[in-house]
Amino acid sequence: QVQVVGSGGGLAQAGGSLTLSCAASGTIFAISEMGWYRQGLSVRRDLVATIDNGGHTSYADSVKDRFTISRDNVKNTASLQMNNLKPEDTGVYYCHARGYSGGPSSRPFDRWGQGTQVTVSS
Repeated sequence: QVQVVGSGGGLAQAGGSLTLSCAASGTIFAISEMGWYRQGLSVRRDLVATIDNGGHTSYADSVKDRFTISRDNVKNTASLQMNNLKPEDTGVYYCHARGYSGGPSSRPFDRWGQGTQVTVSS
C-alpha cells in the first residue's frame, strides 16, 4: 500500500512564511504528480500547486508569485514554500499524490494526505 502524509501547517502573520511537506511512503515505483489543494470556508478543494514527474509545475493564479513547489525524487517528498502569506490563504491544505506502486504487480495509485491547517492573521 501507498500512504501520503502532509505536515507543516501553523499560524502565521500576514507577510510571513510557512513550509508544507508531503511524504509518500510504501512500495512505490514512480510518482507521476504531487500537489497541494486548499479547502477554505467552502467544502471545495482548490488546486494550489502541483509538480509532475518531469519537474513541471502548475500554480493557482492567486499564489503564483508567492508559493514555490519542489520535489525530492529520492525521498518521494514534495515541499510547498509559502511566502508573503495573506489572510485569504487560510484553510486546510491537503497533499495529493498519484503514481504507480512497485513490485511485480505494479498498479496505479491515487492518495490524499490527512490535511494540515494554515491560519494567516491580518
